[in-house]
Amino acid sequence: MINQSDIERRYLAIKEQAEKSGYHLNPDEDFAKELVHGILTNEERYGFAACPCRLCVGPREENLDIICPCDYRDQDITEFGVCYCALYVSKDVAAGITPVSYIPDRRAPPGKCDSGDPKQTEVPEDEKSSLLQEGRPLLYPVFRCRVCGYLCARTSPPETCPICGAASDRFEKYLQ
Repeated sequence: MINQSDIERRYLAIKEQAEKSGYHLNPDEDFAKELVHGILTNEERYGFAACPCRLCVGPREENLDIICPCDYRDQDITEFGVCYCALYVSKDVAAGITPVSYIPDRRAPPGKCDSGDPKQTEVPEDEKSSLLQEGRPLLYPVFRCRVCGYLCARTSPPETCPICGAASDRFEKYLQ
């Protein structure tokens, strides 16, 4: 059974890790703690910390993309200011400058390989290593933090480098 001290402990751990990595939690602490309660419930139920706002179906291996923090967090924060469940928010949302709006779910429905969204198209493992060798374009550009060298493949650089805390303007396109 999950108690209030479990929620508080996990909330503080998530908050500390977020701040250390340049992320921000939702400034509505009660709301954020309800989400943490959902994460803990899913951990008890499934054995892993699945996002409390998504449907978890099947074993852990089929849900790796929705283990908090989910694979969609950074792109959601970049485009909408918050992740899907709104636990993680942009600096402007955390400061009350930008309001939160509707966030579409990027995850394909269970059992579907391709939702029709090109952002979710997966390249088969045997093709990934040959993309650069064949001179084929990458699915996403690779950005490099000019401060610490952190690399990430995504549509745009993160708001803040999760390694050193440098702002997004300190990133450069490294590969396209």
